[in-house]
Amino acid sequence: MTSIRTLTIALASLMVVPAAFAQDTSTDTASSSSTSGKRFAVVGGAAILKPDRDPAPGLKIDGDVAPVISASWYATDNIAVELWGAADKFNHRVKADSAGKIGTVDQQPIALSGQYHFGTPDKVMRPFVGLGYYESNFSNESIGTDDAHVGLETAKGAIATAGVDFNINQTWFARADARYLKGDAGVRVAGQGTGEELTIDPWVVGVGIGARF
Repeated sequence: MTSIRTLTIALASLMVVPAAFAQDTSTDTASSSSTSGKRFAVVGGAAILKPDRDPAPGLKIDGDVAPVISASWYATDNIAVELWGAADKFNHRVKADSAGKIGTVDQQPIALSGQYHFGTPDKVMRPFVGLGYYESNFSNESIGTDDAHVGLETAKGAIATAGVDFNINQTWFARADARYLKGDAGVRVAGQGTGEELTIDPWVVGVGIGARF
C-alpha cells in the first residue's frame, strides 16, 4: 500500500508539470528549433517494481518504489537505443504463507533496449515500444539462518517496454511507461548453488520527466 501511495504522489506531481511549463511552451514553440533531429534524451523518475507471480508455492515477494533513470540515443527520429536502470535498490519483503515475513532482499535492474517511437517528434503524444536485455542484481538478502543463508544470483533475460511521451515543449517531456522483465534467479544456500531457480518476472511501472538535446 505504501508503494502504491508513493507512486500515486509521483504521478500527481507529474501531472502538474505541463501546467507549470504551459506559459513557456507558447514562446518556446515559436522560438526554439524543431524537436526533429535531436539525438539524445535523458529521463528521471520513479517506478514501482512488482513480481507478476509468486516465485514458489507458498512464497510471496512484495513490490517497492525506487528512483529510475534512462539515457537514449536516437539513430533516427523514430529509432532509439536506451540504457535504463534503477538509481537505487528496490527493497522487497519476502513472505511465506505459513510464517508471514521471513526476510528481505534488494534488487537493482539495468537494461539496454532498442525502441521504436511512433509518429513525428513534434506530436504532443508519442507512444513507443522496445525490446532488449536486462540484468538484475540481488543483494542484502536476509533470508534463512547463518548456517543456511539463502541468496539469489543475478537474474538475466529479456525486457519488453511500452510507454508514451507527452511533449511539453521542444526540450521537455513527461513519460509514463511499463516494462516486463523475464528471467530467473538462481538460488544459493550457504554460498553454494542449489541448481534451483526462482521465477519472479516483475512488472516495472513508472513515470518521469525528460529532456532532449
